[in-house]
Amino acid sequence: MKVIKLNIKQKNKNYPIIIGSNIISKFSNYLKKYNLNKSKFFLVIDKNVPRNMIKILINSIKKKDKTIHYFDAKEKNKVQKSVNKILDSMLKKNFSRNDCLIAVGGGITGDITAFAASLFKRGINFINIPTTLLSQVDSSIGGKTGVNTKNGKNLIGTFYQPKIVISDTNFLKTLNKREIICGYAEILKHSIIANKKFYSYLDKNVNEVLNIKSPYIEKSIFESCKIKKSIVEKDENEIGLRKTLNFGHTFAHAYEATLKYSAKLNHGEAVILGIKSALNFSYRKKLVNKVDYLKIIKHIEKSHLPNKLAKYFILKDVNKIISFMINDKKNKSNKINLILLKKIGHPIINKNFDKKNLIPFLRNELIY
Repeated sequence: MKVIKLNIKQKNKNYPIIIGSNIISKFSNYLKKYNLNKSKFFLVIDKNVPRNMIKILINSIKKKDKTIHYFDAKEKNKVQKSVNKILDSMLKKNFSRNDCLIAVGGGITGDITAFAASLFKRGINFINIPTTLLSQVDSSIGGKTGVNTKNGKNLIGTFYQPKIVISDTNFLKTLNKREIICGYAEILKHSIIANKKFYSYLDKNVNEVLNIKSPYIEKSIFESCKIKKSIVEKDENEIGLRKTLNFGHTFAHAYEATLKYSAKLNHGEAVILGIKSALNFSYRKKLVNKVDYLKIIKHIEKSHLPNKLAKYFILKDVNKIISFMINDKKNKSNKINLILLKKIGHPIINKNFDKKNLIPFLRNELIY
């Protein structure tokens, strides 16, 4: 696959997303091209990234002045304490604002590293090297950073843009099936909210995409990134259009939090459950086109994606799910803000509902 470059244009900063195979072996070339080759480097690396890939990356950074900080990338570690460890280490090693902080891992690693970058001396150079399908198509684009608290997911954070995003598809060859599904959830979401033609492509080629076959996986990553690029360029700070990227996520974040971010349900699996919940709620409220509704439901089922809430929750969990939905950062009152769907490519934003509407709905979802 040839190297593809997408330029993300933001109000105060532009940056490239570079997509290709084995491009981390040429990492030093990108450092030089973007005037970062004279920096000191602090690498925050997910412990789960294969060591042979890490070796290729480190060898490509020819400068000797680099620090490696391994991070156990779990939701329970996506907290302020982990960010503080990075900041303390950088301060002890006398890093300056002209140096560079690099994230090597999935979305959790990228989020806490970017958050640290935004805080360190009010902003240090940041490079993101996403290593999972989820992070390559979602969290690496748009500049959101954040950590979790006991009250919910990503409630403390900033918007902070990287200097470069390097998405090497070789990392994906090491992922297990659950991790692939985790990334596919965001690819599917992007197609549902923005591009019916891309949705049809996924519906036809879902097995090839889930099995990381070329050129299906490359096209899916590229098209998904294009959709998110288009949205975040138009709405950097999530005032309007960018809210559509939260389709399914109010449900999903509540599902994750209710299970205390355990390994029983990863983020992408929660998103797929959330997409189905948002679709079902849209249908119940007579908002969504029936033909498109049935298409998506059948796609989720035929692709053997997670789709049964009852596998993860029981009826007594409903009140806890609702409490997390109320605490979602997108809400501006005690009502729950949901992104719903009219038809493929046409989401509905700023729909607010009282918990009295959601409690019987969720109970019904768990029974059937």
